Parts: sequence; structure tokens; C-alpha cells
Amino acid sequence: MAPVDEANLVLDHAGQVNVFLAAGVLGTGGFVGADGVPDLTALRATLAERITAVPRLRLRAEGTGRRHRWVEVRPELGHHVRLVDAVAGPAGLERLCGDLMTVPLPQDRPLWELLLVPGASASGVGMVLRVHHALADGVAVVAIVQQLFDPDGDSAPAASRRPPVVAGHRRDVRSVLGRGVVGWRRIRMTLAGREVGPTLFLGERSAHRGVAFVDADLAALGAHARSVGATVNDALLSAVASGYRAVFSAAGEDVPALLPVSVPVALPRREVSGNHVGVMLVHLPLGDPDPVGRLRLLAADTRSAKVQARQQGTLEFMRGPLGARILDRVAHSQHLVAGFVTDVPGPTRPLRLAGAPVTAIWPVAVLAANVRLGVAAVSYAGRLHCSVHFDAATVPGAVFARSMGEALAYLEGRPAAGRPG
Repeated sequence: MAPVDEANLVLDHAGQVNVFLAAGVLGTGGFVGADGVPDLTALRATLAERITAVPRLRLRAEGTGRRHRWVEVRPELGHHVRLVDAVAGPAGLERLCGDLMTVPLPQDRPLWELLLVPGASASGVGMVLRVHHALADGVAVVAIVQQLFDPDGDSAPAASRRPPVVAGHRRDVRSVLGRGVVGWRRIRMTLAGREVGPTLFLGERSAHRGVAFVDADLAALGAHARSVGATVNDALLSAVASGYRAVFSAAGEDVPALLPVSVPVALPRREVSGNHVGVMLVHLPLGDPDPVGRLRLLAADTRSAKVQARQQGTLEFMRGPLGARILDRVAHSQHLVAGFVTDVPGPTRPLRLAGAPVTAIWPVAVLAANVRLGVAAVSYAGRLHCSVHFDAATVPGAVFARSMGEALAYLEGRPAAGRPG
């Protein structure tokens, strides 16, 4: 098992389920009948063929002392592909996703499952794909989805949003020393950073999780972002800042001028591992109430931060299981970041699963350390699909999601009720 993958296995334990979730809605067609009832036998037969081309879905983690190795097995699709109880519409699908973010995947099987969810839409059926972070990061999960789902002429991520491939790090003494200095600084910040004051966004999490879905028009959002020299990811961060501002105000807390969040950055792909992620620290400018003003500030900040994050590579503590154990022990009291925000480029054209059209898909990211809220987004077929994952007992996630949605609408150029904060 690659050290970075094993590091992600270490971070999975009671109270912290390190599983990436993708929820979606399937229309009628293929294995989903006109009455919305799925034919699981047909779906399993299709997936059985496709899994032969996805080796990571045939891997089970086997412990060898304090370490782990991958063992290839044949997945029992009767377990991995299942029908769950019906839910009440989209809100029911959100509640199910929140509940599932506290349920670990059994480690005596390959670390993934695909659940079919009746009632998630007026017609068709919902779906929830769960993949352990030890198997794949967000970009790798998108690749797995495209291998499992029906082939389409062009379902690759949009070129404008695909992370650039870095040819390799320079090996001269100056660049090596520079990365060493930055790495030592990042280690010190992780262990002792105090950039976030006391807030409801940090603390021990309850067993109750909430999830809220938020969508935006990708083309309109991207056009507005480019007009001020920004990216879609910058626009997402500006909208996320609106969510934080709204919750700080609703909770009666002072709104900080800057709020640091952790943002993953895709690194060059290598076959040996399923995780190729760096990280950048982004300070959300909450002091500026104008989403467009924040957008300009964020563009200037992230432009250089992304380059440095890719040069630095994987977070130092996540390069192996020992570092992950240290990180896991200290992170429950960290005050370096207030949240996580991740944005993954997805398919540009609609997908089908065993003939059933995928009408929408939302990613749900992990909550780790003492962080109580995170945002995940994926572009899919002209839309930016986002989710807000939060500790339902302590954070008013609905307030956050509503304000974030209003900011996204404003940045699309269609303000509904004045300028959002």
C-alpha cells in the first residue's frame, strides 16, 4: 500500500469516517424502469464487467502488524450494490448522506459501495456512491465513476478546469532547500498555528451530521469569474465566504476580517497511489461584504498559492502512516483552519449508469480534525454541484447553504434580492 494511501486509512476511526461520498439522481431508462423501480440484477451484471477494468475496486486492506497491504479479491456485488429504504425527496437524500458520513465502510471487503435510493426524486431513483479515501482522492473518484458508468463520446473534465500536469520538481540545491524551508514552516503551522479564534466552527463534533445541496450554472459563473481575472474555484470560495459571514452573524460571533480554510490542490497523477493531493491555505476575506470584491482578492491570493502547493506536494504529515497518526492526535485541538473547501473538475457531458441517465451528482467531503463544516463541489454537464457538510448539532448549515447559494446566484449575474453578504 502506498504510504499516502495508508495515511488515509489511519485517519478512519470512530467519529471520523474517511469516506468520499457522491450522491446523485438517476432518471428512468436502462436498469431503472418507467415506474422508477431499479433492476439490481441488471445493474450488478453491468458493473461486474466494468469492475474488471478498475483494479482499485477489487482491493481489500489487510493489516500486517501496524501496517497494511492491498489484497485483490472478487467483490460480492450483492453486498456492494444494494437497495436502501426509500427517502422523502431531495431533502431525504440530503439527510441520508449526512447519516452515511458517520457510517464506516467494512474493512473486510473492498472499500466502496453503491446504494440505490428510492424516493429521492419524483421519477427515477437516487444513488449514493461511497469510496474510501485510501482508495481514491476526489479526482480519482471522478475517474472511477467514468469507468463504471456508460461510455460517452467526451466525458472528460473540461480542459479549462483540468489541473495542469507538472513535469517534475527542479532538483537544484536552491529549490530543494526552498521546499525544505516551506515544509518546515507548514509543519510548525500545523502543530502550533493559532489563526482562528474560538468559534462554533471548531470543536468536538456530535454524532449528527447534516448535508445541504447547492447548485450553480457553470458557464455563467465561469464567465463572470474570468471577467475579473478569477477562476470558478475562486468564485466558489467567494460564495463560501458568504456562508461563513451569515453563520457568524446568526450565531452572534464577530465576523473576522480573514478566515483561513484548507483547500486541496490536485498533483500529477501516479498509478502507484490513489491520492495525489497537495493543500493550500486560503484566507477568505470576510471583511469585504461584496462577493465580487472578495473574488478579486481571492484570485490574487490563490494564483500564487496554487503554484507553491503543487511545488511542495503532499502535506508533510500525510506522506505516510506515522505522520498521519501524529496529525490525528494534534488536529483535534488545531486552530489553523476553520473549514475545508474542495472543488473537483467532473464530466462535461451527461453520464448514464447501465442505461439510466444521471441527471445530477453532488460530492460530499470528509469532516476531519475538529472542523465542523466543509464544502465540496464538482462540475458536471454545465452545472457546479456543491454540498455543505456540517455538524448538525452545533452549526446552522441551512443558514450557510442559503447564503452561499445567494452569493453563487449573484456571481452568475442573476441576483434575486439585492447583493448578498
